[in-house]
Amino acid sequence: MRTIDDLDVAGRRVLLRADLNVPLQDSGPPPEGVEGRPSTTMRITDDGRIRASLPTIEALRARGAKVIVCAHLGRPKGEVKPELSLAPVAARLGELLGTEVAFATDVVGDSARAAVGGLADGGVALLENLRFEPGETSKDDAERGAFADRLAALAEVYVGDGFGAVHRRHASVYDVPERLPHAAGGLIVAEVEVLRKLTEDVERPYVVALGGSKVSDKLGVIDNLLGKADRILIGGGMVFTFLKAQGHEVGGSLLEEDQLGTVREYLRRAEETGVEFVLPVDIVAATAFAADADHDVVPADAIPADRLGLDIGPESGKLFAARLADARTVFWNGPMGVFEMEPYSHGTRAVAQGLIDSGAFTVVGGGDSAAAVRLLGFDEAAFSHISTGGGASLEYLEGKTLPGLQALED
Repeated sequence: MRTIDDLDVAGRRVLLRADLNVPLQDSGPPPEGVEGRPSTTMRITDDGRIRASLPTIEALRARGAKVIVCAHLGRPKGEVKPELSLAPVAARLGELLGTEVAFATDVVGDSARAAVGGLADGGVALLENLRFEPGETSKDDAERGAFADRLAALAEVYVGDGFGAVHRRHASVYDVPERLPHAAGGLIVAEVEVLRKLTEDVERPYVVALGGSKVSDKLGVIDNLLGKADRILIGGGMVFTFLKAQGHEVGGSLLEEDQLGTVREYLRRAEETGVEFVLPVDIVAATAFAADADHDVVPADAIPADRLGLDIGPESGKLFAARLADARTVFWNGPMGVFEMEPYSHGTRAVAQGLIDSGAFTVVGGGDSAAAVRLLGFDEAAFSHISTGGGASLEYLEGKTLPGLQALED
């Protein structure tokens, strides 16, 4: 896989596919007179992915490239949705870079061409949300290819650096690299290097901590890791399918009935192969999905029928920390509870602290896990690596071929 060091970028237009899919919060209606245009009141609540993109952007600028950044935000499904405009991202990117970032109000139209045409060497422009264009995510090769042609026409060189999107066969990720000289940006190079440490010559004990809402999101990675990890800790909403599979009451907790058979098979295989599955021993069970609901700590095998589990309990937090203590390699993906609500944040906090205290090579697998680290006030430098791509990192660990990486390797 070539890197940006292998490309001649001085004075050339470089299309940089970044991952700027940041969480936004609406802080009020748009100012008077801007109806129908992107709201300027959307507030970025976590700029981690923007900051992760800075080194590659700055490296290209330093070498005199005209940097055209393209990215997606949310799932507008081919429609222009002002609340998913990248305008707030352009503003924040400019602040972090310390320079003006030209913002195109379309992706491949007149505004994009004008923004690109106005770039000086070392200048930066950001195109509007790629997913406002149906061709970006189309499953029809011809439609996707036609959009890729228009996007590629804006540039002379392509750099792929949006790791959070490399598992998607999208135009900006998969098709554009076929049309331009291309290389991987620093973020993708770093992500792949880290993930290889989780799949090749792993230092043991190798512990995997999985949480989040759905077992179905983690089926592939559990299946693959049963032959590779020494220990798998299960928390979050997905744990209730495991508890139900063991015959326990889970009340109104999140449950995937259709996955019970698969989970039972995983538990059987783990016992057969010597992989240790660690499940919670207690649960924080509430009367409703709300921070101010009545809640109590109950045994994991005795959740009241009229309550729902929203976090692992304090004894489980201690248990998980103890099972992380001797690890030499740890991969964590998915919070242990509804960490955004303080009463149900303690399990996630315990696991995060357990990673730090272990002294192991620790990888936080993007998405909600990375958001939790920042929201709960942990020093990001305390972890070996915080991935920008939750879904991409999971699919890599499943052993799948990721289209975006495949395109950069060709």
